[in-house]
Amino acid sequence: MQTDCQSHISHAEESLPAVLMRIVTELHDVAYLIERIEPQLLDDSASGGDTVDRMMLFQGVDLAVQKTRGLAEFIDTITASIPDAWLVDISTAVNLVKLADMKRALGSGVLRHGHSQPLTKASGDFEAF
Repeated sequence: MQTDCQSHISHAEESLPAVLMRIVTELHDVAYLIERIEPQLLDDSASGGDTVDRMMLFQGVDLAVQKTRGLAEFIDTITASIPDAWLVDISTAVNLVKLADMKRALGSGVLRHGHSQPLTKASGDFEAF
């Protein structure tokens, strides 16, 4: 019975390198979003607090950016050696993604240009979740 249900589910097979490059784009976007937080943390830290704790916080933020960019570069580099003919079914993986923008970016088959929160957005704009 379960086999019958699975045969009716549409599968989205795509080139593995294309999918991996969309992941690279998302990782670069995550690094960008983390970096945008740093100046606000610096402003908040000027009001006082424990210097050691603030330094550890800044080191953690910097490490998060470096690790995110490192993962993106790693995936980008190995993707260059994967043949375009290698196909993967991304339908289940995309359905597990909770953020609508990320789900669209990963599942659309099109690389997103720009960032998920561009600097040109007016102050006060937000997306409720």
